[in-house]
Amino acid sequence: MLRSLRQLFKERPAARRVARVPEGERYYVIGDVHGRLDLFESLIEAIEADDAASGTARSTVILLGDLIDRGPDSRGVIERARDWGKTRSVRYIAGNHEEMFLDSFDDKEMLRHFVKHGGRETILSYGIKRKRYNELTIKELQEHLAELIPAEDREFLAGFEDMIVAGDYVFVHAGLNPKRSLEEQRQTDLRWIRERFLKHSEPFSHVVVHGHTIFEDIERTDHRIGIDTGAFRTGRLTALVLEGEERRTIQAIEVDGSLAIAHGAMD
Repeated sequence: MLRSLRQLFKERPAARRVARVPEGERYYVIGDVHGRLDLFESLIEAIEADDAASGTARSTVILLGDLIDRGPDSRGVIERARDWGKTRSVRYIAGNHEEMFLDSFDDKEMLRHFVKHGGRETILSYGIKRKRYNELTIKELQEHLAELIPAEDREFLAGFEDMIVAGDYVFVHAGLNPKRSLEEQRQTDLRWIRERFLKHSEPFSHVVVHGHTIFEDIERTDHRIGIDTGAFRTGRLTALVLEGEERRTIQAIEVDGSLAIAHGAMD
């Protein structure tokens, strides 16, 4: 009889731990904006309204990186993100596109790489005429960047974080190296990793909330939540809302040229 009871308890699966953020705190985590100021403005307005209607809590906004490139108004997104941080608690995580942008001022090969992967749109958003841009050599363009891009924008982006931990969650741009602890993670993985992280099926020490890889809808497993819904391509910018054990979403969506807000629940 005793042996049978031991066997029963041995075979019973362990209860799944429910991830939580610290008591009394609320987090709004926003995926890759990529220059879509229109969606960003719409989502900011929706978040402010949601926060005002959701009861008392210490609210923090986390931007998961890749504010810039590909979309039409990266300069506007940078300015709006910085200004938002003057009126509420906003924390900024660096993405691979911020890294490429900043490195382009000193590295011509990185500048070549940057402009091929959405950086052209970022540079154009600073007011240089398209015809003039097309006339410049890489060397001339790099020399022009220092005059074109305000120092305060560069300093703002250079101050972004690589990782934020809140309760049972960790927030990063791209993901984690499954073979390293949180303390041992390398910056290059936090900003660039993809397949090794996405294919990993075992638990991490925390539930990982990330951007970087585009999904048609939110990608959720027991161990990670991907919220890059491809704003520049799909017209859908996502915020994950975390409070206690609760998870829900707010999305700014472009439909036939008009913007709408969608609220959703998550299990």
